[in-house]
Amino acid sequence: MHRFISYILGAILCVGYLQVDAQQKTAAALDQFEKPYDPEEDAQQALDSLLLVAKETNKNIIVQAGGNWCIWCLRFNNYIHADHDLRKLVNDKLLYYHLNYSKENKNEAVFQRYAPTGNQLGYPFFIVLNGQGEVLAVRESGSLEAGEGYDKAKVTTFFTEFIKK
Repeated sequence: MHRFISYILGAILCVGYLQVDAQQKTAAALDQFEKPYDPEEDAQQALDSLLLVAKETNKNIIVQAGGNWCIWCLRFNNYIHADHDLRKLVNDKLLYYHLNYSKENKNEAVFQRYAPTGNQLGYPFFIVLNGQGEVLAVRESGSLEAGEGYDKAKVTTFFTEFIKK
């Protein structure tokens, strides 16, 4: 019985160590990326301002919902900024906003207004708005993934679908 208890305690310690190690690796992975989400920002006010710009420039808005805690959210942000063609496409043809969802600020009213069931998609997900604030689409991001990153052709197709002609 003493030997059995020793094995159980050893197993518990190993699992605990592995869990701590995994958390440290995740934190290190998160640290390598820019943090585009601002939990302190008034998201509705920021979107209202962006909607005015969208009307003036005749562009649609891509809202990337997620948070600085989400590795896939940060990877997507990094991906579209690191790739010259995608960065140019977004900067020239669309408006882009990072809508924060975190324990500090869940932005519940904004999510309820634009994507009431969006949280069922996982993070990040995207809300596409026109200049009148109408939701054109709510999309998941999993179909854009490739390995530990994203597929350029799929991301380009997604963005170009919402470029105004």
